Amino acid sequence: MGKAWFLLVGLALAPILHAEPAAETEIRAQLTARNATTLSAELAAVIKELTVRDGERFKKGQLLVAFDCSIQQAQLEKARATAQGAAKTYEVDQRLAKLESISVLEVEVAAAKLGEAKADVALTQAGLEKCKIAAPFDGRVAELKAQRHQHLKVGDPIMDVLDDGQLEVKLIVPSPWLRWLKAGQAFSVHIDELDRDFPAEVVTLGARIDPVSQTVAILGRITGKHAELLAGMSGRAAFPSQSH
Repeated sequence: MGKAWFLLVGLALAPILHAEPAAETEIRAQLTARNATTLSAELAAVIKELTVRDGERFKKGQLLVAFDCSIQQAQLEKARATAQGAAKTYEVDQRLAKLESISVLEVEVAAAKLGEAKADVALTQAGLEKCKIAAPFDGRVAELKAQRHQHLKVGDPIMDVLDDGQLEVKLIVPSPWLRWLKAGQAFSVHIDELDRDFPAEVVTLGARIDPVSQTVAILGRITGKHAELLAGMSGRAAFPSQSH
């Protein structure tokens, strides 16, 4: 986060930093997904199959996208045929070398061509593996960015996905709170969008204090399963008063 943002947070927290702790102190909080990423095309091809839509859930390993890779499949068959021919040539050259009908150099050249052909097969197979995209984790589709039959270039985004199985809570608190704030400490989060309180606990404390705002970042998590919660929701994190 930028210095300017921390400065604004510090100004907002100034009364909290210097005031006596109230019965309960509230801090702004935001829910985030623990895992979130954008799935992108790793090859230039047409989308043949798109198995999910916006908001739908999926399981880790589930097929999400399949490309039309008929050209790549044909290239693989060609590479395999070339490798088979190179293997037979190398085998024959080895027998001829034993009969001293060809030189050792010719055998070595045949061996090199066989190795090159095998490498071409492996390279083509690796390319074919990019024709299908499986889910990297259990989660849901946040936003589709491409459609079936659409031609994509390498790096074009296909969909944003996130894991909302256990939502994290990001918040910034006054640095003096480190006197009593510990990992595992319970607190509550009032979600504005739902107008409800949810239980949470501190997971980790920030690694450094911002010297301008005298604040520190805290990461928490919502405890229990709450299907109604969505990443991006925000609210107020309430900590019981502590003796400083």
